[in-house]
Amino acid sequence: MELQFLSNSAPTETLDKEAVRETAPHEDKVKEDGSTKEEMDPWNPPYPPPAPGPPVADLTVHIRLAKEWLAQKRAILATSRATKTITPDRTPERVNDALLDTLPRLTPILEKDSHRRFLSLFERNGHGMGWGYVITPETLDNIIMHNALQCARVALKGQAPQLNGFRANPNYMTQYGYFPLHRAAEMFSVEMIGLLLRHRASANLRTSGPVVTEGLLPLHVAVENTCLHKYLEDGLFRDQKHQDCCGLPDVKYVYKLIHLLCLPELKIFMDTVRLLAKHTDNLLDQLCDYINDGKLAQMAVLLLAAQEQIRTGTNHKSKVNSKLDGFAIITGHIAHNIALACEDIMDPNQLRRINFNNLTLSLVDVISRAGEALDSYIRAHPKLVPCVKQVPHSEVLERVSLILKEHGFCRTGGRIDLGNLYPYTNVLSKEDLRTLEEMVGTKSTTEVGYHAAKEEDRPIKKIATGWELKYARRSFFPYWRSVLEPQSSSFIKPMLTEEQINHDRGLSKPTNIGSTFGRPKGRVPQPVANHQPRRLFGTAASILLKLLRTV
Repeated sequence: MELQFLSNSAPTETLDKEAVRETAPHEDKVKEDGSTKEEMDPWNPPYPPPAPGPPVADLTVHIRLAKEWLAQKRAILATSRATKTITPDRTPERVNDALLDTLPRLTPILEKDSHRRFLSLFERNGHGMGWGYVITPETLDNIIMHNALQCARVALKGQAPQLNGFRANPNYMTQYGYFPLHRAAEMFSVEMIGLLLRHRASANLRTSGPVVTEGLLPLHVAVENTCLHKYLEDGLFRDQKHQDCCGLPDVKYVYKLIHLLCLPELKIFMDTVRLLAKHTDNLLDQLCDYINDGKLAQMAVLLLAAQEQIRTGTNHKSKVNSKLDGFAIITGHIAHNIALACEDIMDPNQLRRINFNNLTLSLVDVISRAGEALDSYIRAHPKLVPCVKQVPHSEVLERVSLILKEHGFCRTGGRIDLGNLYPYTNVLSKEDLRTLEEMVGTKSTTEVGYHAAKEEDRPIKKIATGWELKYARRSFFPYWRSVLEPQSSSFIKPMLTEEQINHDRGLSKPTNIGSTFGRPKGRVPQPVANHQPRRLFGTAASILLKLLRTV
């Protein structure tokens, strides 16, 4: 009876013996503290007691009551599995393997962010996309990787009839040990992060497992990956000319770091950190950890992006007076570190530690006094589109220097040299470019058509935002680099075909390259030399400029 009922409302993956065993009624197991096992397991919550059986002669009533009970049980399972934190991944390996066969049909849908086609695929032939009344975390992971906001929205809501009650859980760990918000942070998609947070994704869940760095928050992913930005590496990390006798950069290094973080090309990355910081607990702990680990750039990114929460005492520990300025707490922590280092002043390592903490004091002083003005300046930058000329760096240099001067710091514009900074080239494959051209051909791309549609109040189809985000991110990051990359040596050695290697070099695109399924997550590095041919960069820029006229 249960098998027949489930077959009308769930994908085929739930119709085997394992699924029936998981959804069967279970006995209450009361522990010593009075709690039950079911209450502690979101995958297997307590079910409603079955109705008393009717007389055998009244078979129709018996069937109706059984169906009602099964419907109630199914609703409880679906709600619990879609709203509670689930770790580790409960999806059977065979279900993830089945998704491999579905990806060739799913990937083009996600690239165009067509939620109607997504629902149709899920209903008719969505093998591996759902299991146990939940859209699998690997399916949601693919949605986030393509920044398919419309598809993510319908998957998280789970109200479409085609989903048969299935929906995605924003707090369901993937098989690689991270959560959806970690992936969205890696993609620097502010829109996707906001969508996940609105559906109660927790920003305080940490990575766990043998193939990922343990204990990372989504905020850590955003901060650490922001520090991999090409402009920071080219303009700051590789320039160590201004150092003191102990090999540490001087205060000019701090000024240059602040100028770089205020460039418009870092806007979406700082916006990502700012949004995640608003929903992350104990920000001061994260800042103190960066100070203790000697990570000045990471500290600057978080301090500048989250200065509003730090200033107002938001997200402090409950035992700390929330009215106390967080900058004072950080300053006290740095002063304590200096005092400890001074106990053994003859040790060169302690001397370096003292000098580093003095730099952090300078950074805290600058942001505590000028942080609000700098943050407002960053927010005012136009939306990042690499193919469109941004604010000249000389203008940014002058404006940031004036802000610092207005808040009592020396004018630094004449002494800070940001260098010759420009994005990576050849960042999209030929297949990606062909897909973009096809998308342009299906939209109203002329300015005349756009304005005519606006005047007649006709809806204008908006181009999928995943392409713009992919282009922007790859323009400033070698996309194989991320703190979410597997740490296990068995995962770092991918068995890639020649076609896949060529794709990673920007030459071609293999099947299912947009997904981590079917192959280890480790990636073959693409060439990042700045002397690469610019033909593909110019082609992609012209296509994206054309797309911008449609939105």
